[in-house]
Amino acid sequence: MTVLFRINIMKNTFRLTQIPVLILLVTLLASCKVSKDYQRPELALPTEYRNVPYGDTATIADMGFKEFFPDTTLQRLIERGIAYNYDLQIALKRIDIAQQQVKQARMLQLPRVDLRIAGTYNRPSSNSLNGISASSFLKSSHIENYITSVDLSWEADIWGKIRRQQQATLGQYLQTVEATKAVQTRLVADIARGFFNLLMLDKQLEVAKHNLELSNNTLKLTNLLKDAGEATSLSVQQAEAQREAIALLIPQLEQDITIQENALQILTGQMPNAVDRKVKLADFQANDSLATGVPAALVSRRPDVRAAEMSVLIANAELGVAQASMYPSLIISASGGIESFKSSNWFNIPGSLFGIAAGTIARPIFARRQLKTNLEVAKIGREQSVLEFRQSVLNAVGEVSNSLVQTQKLKEQEAIANNQVNILQQAISNAQLLYQSDMANYLEVITAQGNALQAELNLAFIRSQSLVARVDLYRSLGGGWK
Repeated sequence: MTVLFRINIMKNTFRLTQIPVLILLVTLLASCKVSKDYQRPELALPTEYRNVPYGDTATIADMGFKEFFPDTTLQRLIERGIAYNYDLQIALKRIDIAQQQVKQARMLQLPRVDLRIAGTYNRPSSNSLNGISASSFLKSSHIENYITSVDLSWEADIWGKIRRQQQATLGQYLQTVEATKAVQTRLVADIARGFFNLLMLDKQLEVAKHNLELSNNTLKLTNLLKDAGEATSLSVQQAEAQREAIALLIPQLEQDITIQENALQILTGQMPNAVDRKVKLADFQANDSLATGVPAALVSRRPDVRAAEMSVLIANAELGVAQASMYPSLIISASGGIESFKSSNWFNIPGSLFGIAAGTIARPIFARRQLKTNLEVAKIGREQSVLEFRQSVLNAVGEVSNSLVQTQKLKEQEAIANNQVNILQQAISNAQLLYQSDMANYLEVITAQGNALQAELNLAFIRSQSLVARVDLYRSLGGGWK
């Protein structure tokens, strides 16, 4: 259903005193709202994380990555990654696109204004109505028309539809910003994980080379004892097999180191190459001061959770658009300029002046079923976004809790593994002395060396995992994007 009213300026049917009344009417109508403003969904959050005796507002997530990672080598890698990582650069381009869309959305409240300049020449048939009219009234065999006008069209935002469209666009921009922050937090964490894994491989390679040297010494001693008739060929073969098993680790670890270096370089936007480093795994000491804050702070600190909340805001705005679309719309249009049938009179002022204003109230009839379907879909979409938001919060709290228990238990494991290495290193010394004194056999020496090797490799792994757990805790709390 459409109600149309027009005001013809040239016929003076519209008085200037009516303009304020019309403006007041449109303003009052524009204050109407048919949808609710966004409110954050209720969240059943605990007051503290599991395995944390008390919660404090302070958190390591507020620390910049340079403060959390004091090593300069790691800092340089992270800085290079932020500057050159392609995934992050792509995410930044998405922000640029969203910014342009926000600028466009800001213009939705403004009227559309077009400048029109046109000239037409029509030679109708002499036997047609147009031809007879032109001949009778214009004393001409052709019809000319010249017009220059400014056309204006404006939809009054009576029910808040345009405002909701702007909110949805702004929400998409904010969601893109938060998604980009999430990309950076993952990037920082991935670089730190890769760096600590590289240092672990360095340590394991050092352990393997040291144990290969010990195994070579054992093999020499066994050969000497065999030459002296105090050891058998089987002893020598067992010692050789032990040595080859350790030697096999070295090319495997060198391969893993190269692959890890390549992965780090690619993360930082560089071609595969070696990673310069002087620092060792032992140079990183786990810090017991890991403030976590309270779970409620995750909603505002974690970018991925914030992005999920923006989805709720967008869905709420889209629901508002769907609700407003069910109501009539008011469109005001106006056109004015100069028009003439002759080019010589085109700019004859005021004779060529014209103007017209019109208002249209349109209400959907046959499309109502489609609009109602859109409304129901929008309602379901908002409910879905709320569920996804709550799930993201739940996952975030779970990740923090998991990272907390990992940092605690890996610290205990590292202390146990370190004590195990000390015991087994002493066992190697004792076994070698006893073997040289013919008070122990070669199997005891080989067993002691094998156990010590495995324990040292395991200690390096646990130590790196302890550092990685700290990285995961930092990321799960929302750190890494500052």
